Amino acid sequence: MLPGLKAGFTLDARLEADSEQLMWLGLCELRVMNDRRWPWLLLVPQRPDAEEIHDMTPLDQAMLTFETNMVAQALKRVTGCTKINTGALGNIVRQLHVHVIARSEGDPGWPGPVWGHGMREPYQRSDLRRFAQTIKAAL
Repeated sequence: MLPGLKAGFTLDARLEADSEQLMWLGLCELRVMNDRRWPWLLLVPQRPDAEEIHDMTPLDQAMLTFETNMVAQALKRVTGCTKINTGALGNIVRQLHVHVIARSEGDPGWPGPVWGHGMREPYQRSDLRRFAQTIKAAL
């Protein structure tokens, strides 16, 4: 079994298609959304069948909060953004995942939400690797 992979856990196909694995945290797999319009990270708790935060144990909930805050602080430090948007919507992809997005005045769609705004603009491979390395170093 791969390091960090929890028995019975399978990543949702849409999350896998729309993002790239960055690293394993304690509870979550940290992924980068492949959309260069916003510095956008995803935390995916490695818990089979978890759709809501309250589906997890209190200890897992605390760990998710800790990891989300750690990632948000690193993203803000790296990007110098005005605001961090954090959300666990799950209306389209039911598998529990938390979005952590760096936002600033003047970015595409500001001040509205990122969802449903324009077309995704994938990273160049080298830019994605550079962003990933910067985030890893900040964590």
